[in-house]
Amino acid sequence: MLEEKLAVWRFRQGHVEGLRWIYDRYKADLLGLAVMLTGDVDRSEDAVQDVFLKLARSYDKIRIHGNLRNYLITCLMNRIRTLRRDAGRSVERQFDATPTHVSEVRPPEHWASLNEQMHQIGQALAQLPSEQREVVTLRFHAGLGFRQIARIQNASINTVQGRFRYGIEKLRSLLNGEVMR
Repeated sequence: MLEEKLAVWRFRQGHVEGLRWIYDRYKADLLGLAVMLTGDVDRSEDAVQDVFLKLARSYDKIRIHGNLRNYLITCLMNRIRTLRRDAGRSVERQFDATPTHVSEVRPPEHWASLNEQMHQIGQALAQLPSEQREVVTLRFHAGLGFRQIARIQNASINTVQGRFRYGIEKLRSLLNGEVMR
């Protein structure tokens, strides 16, 4: 926490090391979240890069109140929404759920099965309305609470909880026991 505050302070002073620390610390989290929301690695990389470029350009104006991670997640969510709006259509998701870490203990059949399950989950998530997909992804992937998600989505906690409940119900009906056997 102290290291983060020091990095933010250095960043505000215009030191590249501050921005580098922030980037190194949060790029993987933001990219993972973006991929879960868009299903497109290239588009996700562009969105994360846009967030950090905008951050870098506004180093002298930026006012981060509270948690830096939540601030960056909010920026990313806004960027993804802008990209969706600019595209004028819903992004069709195609998931490449190749495991990034392969354990030597598990046999290849295990990883093939997990890959298929992740693909099914990705396809089911793609069928959710964007608001529900955001809530489910922010809750499970980013580990945010409903209050934090409500601030990000500019919605009431009840609305966010409803989106989560409807999203989970739809995921259950879409997956219909096919993934979690």
